[in-house]
Formats: sequence, structure tokens, C-alpha cells
Amino acid sequence: MNLLPKTHEDFGEKEYWNAFFRKRGSKAFEWYGEYPELCGLLHKYIKPKDVILMVGCGNSTLSADLYDVGYRCITNIDISHVVIRQMQDAHGKDRPNMVYQQMDALNMTFSDCQFSVVLDKGTLDALMPDDSEDVRRKTDKFFNEIDRVLRVGGRYICISLLQEHILATLLEFFPTAGWMFRVCRCIEAEQKSPQSGDGAGLPVFIIVCTKFRKLPSVQPVLEVCLAGEHIQRVASSAEVMSSVKSLQQSSMVCAKLKRGSVAGCGEIFLDLFHPGETTPRYTVHVLDQPYARESGRRFAAFIVPQGRETEWLFATPEGRSTLLKSAGFDRLAVVTLHRDQIYKGLDAVQEELTDSILHLAPPGLDQNTQIPFLSVGSDVGRREICYRGHSQISGDFIVEEVEGDGRQLFRRLIFLNNQGVIQSEARLKLLKSRKGKPKKVVDTGYLACEHHTYMTVGVALAAPDGIECNVAVIGLGGGGLCTFLQHCFQKVRITAVDIDPAMLEVATEYFNLVQDERLDVYIRDGVQFIQQAAEKGTSFHAVLFDVDSKTPGDGMSCPPPQFLVPTLLQDVKKCVGDKGLFILNLVCRSSKLREEAIKNLKAIFKSISSYKLEQEVNEIIFCTDDDIEETQTWRSSLEAAARRVNALAKKRKLHTGELVDVTNLISCLKITA
Repeated sequence: MNLLPKTHEDFGEKEYWNAFFRKRGSKAFEWYGEYPELCGLLHKYIKPKDVILMVGCGNSTLSADLYDVGYRCITNIDISHVVIRQMQDAHGKDRPNMVYQQMDALNMTFSDCQFSVVLDKGTLDALMPDDSEDVRRKTDKFFNEIDRVLRVGGRYICISLLQEHILATLLEFFPTAGWMFRVCRCIEAEQKSPQSGDGAGLPVFIIVCTKFRKLPSVQPVLEVCLAGEHIQRVASSAEVMSSVKSLQQSSMVCAKLKRGSVAGCGEIFLDLFHPGETTPRYTVHVLDQPYARESGRRFAAFIVPQGRETEWLFATPEGRSTLLKSAGFDRLAVVTLHRDQIYKGLDAVQEELTDSILHLAPPGLDQNTQIPFLSVGSDVGRREICYRGHSQISGDFIVEEVEGDGRQLFRRLIFLNNQGVIQSEARLKLLKSRKGKPKKVVDTGYLACEHHTYMTVGVALAAPDGIECNVAVIGLGGGGLCTFLQHCFQKVRITAVDIDPAMLEVATEYFNLVQDERLDVYIRDGVQFIQQAAEKGTSFHAVLFDVDSKTPGDGMSCPPPQFLVPTLLQDVKKCVGDKGLFILNLVCRSSKLREEAIKNLKAIFKSISSYKLEQEVNEIIFCTDDDIEETQTWRSSLEAAARRVNALAKKRKLHTGELVDVTNLISCLKITA
């Protein structure tokens, strides 16, 4: 398993540990595995010529198994004389050179530097049930005794479940004393343990502490090996703690999935990393529907092709739930692929994911079961980054090209601080150049954002055919809306405003935005632009707000709060006059904030109508100070405007079909004032 999981689930970690030990009692230490599971790592760090001390041997057969494969210098100690006598009786005849002595590991009578390896299977865990002062005092004595009896260059090899207080104590003692410190994950022991059927899912670790002479000004060597053979050197004890804890938490979540269905509990999702990397390689959402055992369709994985992870079906819980029902499996793991990663193909992705996906399987599924992998098409899709940039307003961003259905190419603007959202998208057409080589050009008739379609209807309502009209669009982005308006309405003059100069550069260079006598772009704060326009008496037939918030955590993504304050709305009203139209893209998940926004709008404008997109949070709100008393007037006016948009889109060869679903628009239109 060469991928490291990291979960985003919340759970009571302390309660989980308590339940683990309470359920197993004295059998808890069977979880650590025996020689067949541990030998791969033990043989790497213990050589047959080593002089080995096994502390707290109990009735474990581990030392006997090591003896049988050639490790003949082994001394076993335990504080219980009964255990020692039993082990002498069991092994004295067949293993005459094996030594068993009754001795307290906290007060050993061996000579200094007598051993080259001290082996500990669960003894430290038994010694440290908690982090009390008395326990810490005993642990210090134990570690000091190990330090005394172990020669320089020797190793303390500790097999442990590494509860947080135990790992912290190890890190406080050994690296500080100048020892090299490495934490290895023992996958084989971990894989055997769930066969008990309870799916407890705690990883087993082998900690290798190598004794060196402490040298002044030398930083301790700290390493983790938690996925396959990859050894990662880390800079601090905190990084070791974080890596181990992340793995434990993910294992606990996998155990939850192993115990039963999570249907009705929402989704569980994890990120999968290459060791040493901080950027995820995959994200996996796991969701269940009530088991239909007679179907035999228990579990499958669905790989989302690159570039399609932002589609509703894959990007939202509702969409993934629809995908689960469509796939017809009891449990589905939906896998998305990340940017700046190389994927060689669908088969390679399946091979890389198989072990990780098996850890997410439902209860009762055999570990040797072949999990079906589903996808759209026969490959992992294509993603090419065209440009990387930085905005002082929005941070780092990229322009990328991805392949959609039917090998259709799309160019997208993505802000890296919100990678699940497409800021702007253009569809590309391949045209032959004079030299015969295909050339990519932006399809100016493509509106990627559905809400732009209905904002366009608002412009058609505000700008009668054949009349010169002025429209202000606050929020440029990639310029898709402005470009469409520019090509659709030949008598409309567009003034676009954006606070971010980087957006104008990107829109011009990559999204075919062309400024001309009918389109001007101003780099300015949108609030200030409206305020100054109102002061100067500048009038517009329509003002469009299509502005996203850079801090959407309050429940409203569009627009930022300052765009909905009454004073600014009064300025908008001055700009559009009695007959003009204010068109707002409202993206609000808080019913309270929406009510407040509508209240502010109603206080300023006499008449308001709205259309809520079916599969999006977006709501397009049309506001005017024209006293439209009859509901039917709104409906008939918007219906005529929508039909005009459809006709113009066909006439200008921007769209071949019906751009606007007129029937749906009118039936779902809400008149609020």
C-alpha cells in the first residue's frame, strides 16, 4: 500500500481507544501480530548475529520463532516467575540455548552494553496505560535501563499501537538523547487483525530507536515509513506525531466502514497522499444505500475522469447520491483525481488504488474480492495547465484545459484556494488554420454558468430591440457573460467592472474577451464605481451584479455583503432610474441572510421577481422601480424577453437549440413584490 490516507471525519479518539481495550481485555495484545506478520520488518533491523534481549516476553512465541530461523542469542525476561517457568518448560528441550529469566525490566541486573537489540512487543504499551505521573516515572526507569544495557549502534525495537501519550514519551526520550528514531507501519499485522471480524482497524507500528553517542549541535534524525518502503525524513517530533495520528484516525474511520452501513449518516471522505507529499493524489467519498443483499452488488469504486470533478453528479453530495443509486451498488467509493499529478491511465489508477479501496469495503466482503471499478469512458481524462498566475485579490490561480464528453475541450479558470469551483469556463472549437494545423478558438456562444443565461434574459428585458442601451456588469471573471452579451445584442454598450487586474489579463489572453466600441472594462472597486456613477448621474438600462465573495463562510457566496447595503442599492436605483432593471446573482445558503437581502431590496425597489436554478444555489433576482402591479405582467415580459434571447442566439449563430427553457422559467418565477 503506497498511498497514505488522511480523513476529515470527527470522532472521539479517546473513547475509541477505551472501547478497544475494554472489548479485548487481556487479548488486546494479540492485535500486535506474530512472527509471520512481523518478520518482514524484524529481519530488516535484527541480524542473526545480534545479541537480543526480549523484555516482557510473556507467553509470546515470537522469540521462539526467531530462534528457529537462526537467531540463537536470545534472552527473554518477564516479571512473572510463573510465565518464565512455563516458557522454560515449553522451549527448554527444543531450544537449549534460549534463555528465560525472571527479572523486572525497570531494574535489570545485566551488564552495561550487553545487548545489541532490545525487542519489545507490547511491553511499553502495557507499562503506559495512561499518562499519569507514576506511569511516567516507571517509563523513565524503563528507558534508562534500555539505554544502559544496549551498546552504541544497537537498536531498541518496540512493537506498539502508539497511543498519543506513548509516542510523545518515546519522542521526548530517545531523540533528545541523540538516538535515531524511525516509525514503521506493519501492514501485515494490521491486515491480519481485522480477520477477527470486529474491524477495529488499529495500525501496528514498529519503532526503531538506534543508539548513537550524543553529539552537541547535532539535530536528531527523525523518520517515518508509513506506506510501502518509502522512508520519509521529517524535521520535528510534531511532524512524526501528526503523521501517525493522521494514519490512526483514517484507520478508525475505515473500521467504522467495516463494521456496517453508513446509509443515512451522510458521506465519509478521505484524501490519499503519496508519502512525503502535502498535496492529495486522490479524494475518495464513500456512501451507502440500504443493503439489498439479494443483488450481490455490494461494493464498487467509481473513478471520476480529470476535469469532470466539478460536475454536479460528482461534486455534490446530492449528485453522488444519485450516482450511487444509478450504479446499483450497496456502497460506492467515488474517486476524484487532483491537479499537478500524473496518471498513466485507467488501469494504472485502478492498480494503484486497489489496496486503499479494499480498506473501505463493507462488512463481510472477503479481502480477496475483486472490486469492480466504474468510470465514464475508458480513460482518466486529460488535463493540461496552460497558465499559472497570481492575483493580489484572489491568490494563486490556473488556467487549464480539460476534456469532457465526446472529447469536447474546455478551458477553465480555477482559483487554487477553492479548487472545487470553476470560476470561468469556455468551450473550445478546433478550426483549421491557413497552414492546415487545427487552432483552438473560444466558442463565444457558450455560457458555462446557467445563471448567466437568466441574467441575459434580464438584459433582453431591459434593452428593447433596436434601441441603443447601456448595461453595467459588475464582476468580470473570465468575461464569458460580457462576451456573450457583446455578440448577442448589437445595440447594447457594455461597461464591465472588476477590482482585479489579473482577471482582465486572463479574460483577454485566454477567454477571447475583446474590448471595442461596445465593450469597455474598468479595473475598479465595484462599490465605488456604482457610487461615483450615481453621483455623476450616469444612467444604465440595466445593472448586473455577478460578484463572488472572497470570504463566503458566512453563508452567502455572491455577492459580498457590501453590495447589498441599502445605501449602495439606492445608488443602483439612481443609475437604472424608474424603468431600468437591477439583476442580481444571489448565492445564499442561509435562509436568514436571504430574507435580509430580499428585505433590503424590497425597501428600495417597487417590484421584484426571482428565478431559482434547479441544481444550483444561484437565484437570479430582477428588481425595478417600475410599478408592475400585476404578476402576469412580470411573467409575460420575461417570457417575451426569453423568447427574444432564443431567437437572437440562433440568428447570431451562437446557439443551435433553445438556450432558455422558457416554460420552466415562467412556471418557476416568483413574484415577491
